[in-house]
Amino acid sequence: MEPDVDPQRAPGGFCGVVLAGGTAARLGGVDKGGIELDGRTLLDLAVDALVDADEVVVVAPRSVPTARPVTFVCEDPPRGGPVAGLLTGVDALLRRPRTVGVVAVDMPRVTATTWRRLREAAAGHDGAFLHDHDGRRQLAGVLDADRLGQVRPDLEGQHAMALHRLLAPLRLAQVPAEADEAVDVDTWADLRDLRG
Repeated sequence: MEPDVDPQRAPGGFCGVVLAGGTAARLGGVDKGGIELDGRTLLDLAVDALVDADEVVVVAPRSVPTARPVTFVCEDPPRGGPVAGLLTGVDALLRRPRTVGVVAVDMPRVTATTWRRLREAAAGHDGAFLHDHDGRRQLAGVLDADRLGQVRPDLEGQHAMALHRLLAPLRLAQVPAEADEAVDVDTWADLRDLRG
C-alpha cells in the first residue's frame, strides 16, 4: 500500500512529534507537560531537544506555552494512545518529512545529542529507538516517514493500538541509552530522583 502524499505539503527533512496527551494517573492526573524540572517545563525540555527538527507538533488535549513555536493538535477522540497520537501528529505536520522523531513528554533527559545518535543509527533501517539499560524499547525514536505510512492502520485501528504492534513490521535499530536518557517521569518519586 502506497502512503498518501499530500502534494500541497512542502518537503521536509526531520520533523518531531511530542506525545503529551497521557492521563498521568500515577501523578494524580496532572498535565505532565507543565511539570517543572530544573526551572523548565517537561514540554519545553522535549521541544528544545528537537532543535534540529524542521518542525515540531505537540499532541495534547490542552496546551502549555512553549518558548519555541510548535503546532498543538489533539487526536480525536482524545487520549487514544501513542499510535493515535503519533499518527495525528504526523498528519498535522506542514511539511512532508523524510524522518519523524517521536518522544513522550515525560522523558526529560532526551537531548539533541540523543536525537542525532538515533538518526545516525536509523541509516539503513526503517528507524531507531532508544533502549533502556535492561534492553526495553522506550518512547523515543525516529521512523522513516514513508515506511510509517506503509504500516499505518486505518483511523479506527489507531486508537488504543499498542505501539509495539505498529512497529512490529519495521526494521528498527536499537540505540542503548547513555546515562539517564531513558528515564521517564511516571511518579512523583521519579521526578524527585531526577531533581536529586
